[in-house]
Amino acid sequence: MKYKLLGNSGLKVSELCLGTMGFGKEWNWGADKETSFAVMESFTNAGGNFIDTANRYTDGTSEKYIGEFMQANRDHFVVATKYSLHDNLTNVNASGNNRKNMMRSVELSLKRLNTDFIDLLYLHIWDNLTPIDEVMRGLDDLVRQGKVNYIGISDTPAWIISKGQTLAELMGWSKFIALQVEYSLLQRTPERDLIPMAKHFGMTVTPWAPLAGGALTGKYLRGDKGRLPDNSKRLNERAVSITQTVIDIANQLGVAAAHVALKWTMMQEFASIPIVGATKVTQMEENMKCLDVNLTKEHIEKLNDVSKIELGFPGDFLNEEGVKMVTFGGFYDKIEKRK
Repeated sequence: MKYKLLGNSGLKVSELCLGTMGFGKEWNWGADKETSFAVMESFTNAGGNFIDTANRYTDGTSEKYIGEFMQANRDHFVVATKYSLHDNLTNVNASGNNRKNMMRSVELSLKRLNTDFIDLLYLHIWDNLTPIDEVMRGLDDLVRQGKVNYIGISDTPAWIISKGQTLAELMGWSKFIALQVEYSLLQRTPERDLIPMAKHFGMTVTPWAPLAGGALTGKYLRGDKGRLPDNSKRLNERAVSITQTVIDIANQLGVAAAHVALKWTMMQEFASIPIVGATKVTQMEENMKCLDVNLTKEHIEKLNDVSKIELGFPGDFLNEEGVKMVTFGGFYDKIEKRK
């Protein structure tokens, strides 16, 4: 396992993040305590230190398991959790992005994790109600109180995040260092605005569902559709074409399709640390094999081409040769671009 700096910070995290939404049986699936501990042990022994959870996962059991597991060596782990989703249905302020829910949710997460601080706190999902300045000031207060070390944001429009980052910079508040969004070979739409924004602000992208719910392992092509609806975008003509390309490259390399899909996500030009969930030790061990896969430039180009999306306006418009000509006077290819 190698390590990366998380966003524009000095925080060092493993190049894979362990997703723990399936730790606990409260949702009638997932891993029991013994298995959850074994998965974390496998991840830790491989050098992993970055663990992702949320207040809502398995009704809080995920946080409890993580808290108990890391007690022997708390400082080794970089634990990310989230607030926003409800943890009861009797209090109108027990959900959402508001400051009241933020503070109460963090206090409860600290108790479940049995720790004095959260390494990385994400806003989980945008509620379209709370002013972004309320969010940024509240998060900064938590950092100043020592209850949170760093902040991130998930599942929120790019323009709102941009406003928050700019406001934080102006006010001297803590800024987001990580952006969590759905991203995979089957889901590249964040490239339209969210990922360019993350690059601009120096945020690391932590993709959830990097295997598109298992679609990129090829299991649906083998007939294992489970509860997948027939009209799912993970099994339409485009998805089948992308998945088959992943399988073809995997067969060439003698590895599993999942390894190719994960490695592609890790090799993007922007900083990317995929969140890989596991409810079995064998799943964790199998997923970590992606670290040893070497994709060539040709492999990356082939995967990029088959999964390419339309950026829409203004992305595609700005990339037109005629537009570049009138904008740069013929010097576009001679001008150094900012990375």
